[in-house]
Amino acid sequence: MKFAFFGTDQFSTIVLDTLKMHGLLPALIVTVPDKPKGRKLVLTPPLVKTWADKNRVEYLQPGKLKDFTLPETDLAVVASYGKILPQVLLDQPKHGFINVHPSLLPKYRGASPLEAAILSSDKETGVTIMHVDAEMDHGAILDQKVMTMGKEWLEDLASKLAMLGGEALVKIMPEYVAGKIKPREQNHSEATYTKKIEKKDGLINLNDNPELNFRKIRAYTPWPGAHFFLNGKR
Repeated sequence: MKFAFFGTDQFSTIVLDTLKMHGLLPALIVTVPDKPKGRKLVLTPPLVKTWADKNRVEYLQPGKLKDFTLPETDLAVVASYGKILPQVLLDQPKHGFINVHPSLLPKYRGASPLEAAILSSDKETGVTIMHVDAEMDHGAILDQKVMTMGKEWLEDLASKLAMLGGEALVKIMPEYVAGKIKPREQNHSEATYTKKIEKKDGLINLNDNPELNFRKIRAYTPWPGAHFFLNGKR
């Protein structure tokens, strides 16, 4: 099975590590271009590019996707890539695209499902392996894995769900390509949506319930960082 992998951050690299442990390496990795970071705006590669270099996997960093052409592949896997995929790209792999989404869809579609689960003090969460269509987190479900939640911080929760998603992919990918899995439509009437996190979201009101503030600290570490102002200073 020849597959491409679309990803960017640490969540993506943990999924890749899990696939590698089971002997599944992508033929190609697609990630975002290097970006300037820090006060000195040093051009920095995404973590997935570093992973690809280390593991000697070919990678590409297209700026725009509407004119991007994939080499011939059976399947493409997406895990925290961070860009909207145009239909012209979704149609290219023989068996399309599947996505690892860190929530139990249709709950928490969108950009910040992990933060939303922590802020809502959910008792359980999980990952959804889904077929990717042109709408955001809208595609049919191939599999879901459930995990009990405690008091995880954002990075811990992301790591656990990335490993859970990677393990699910190991089983799902060959079965999906072989036509052994029947996707099931999401119940779209139950969909909830999350927004892109902004720096201001980390602001803590010291008069709020301490438990709510503790959730904010867990959800917004390391970014944007939970904070409050005292005598005009952050």
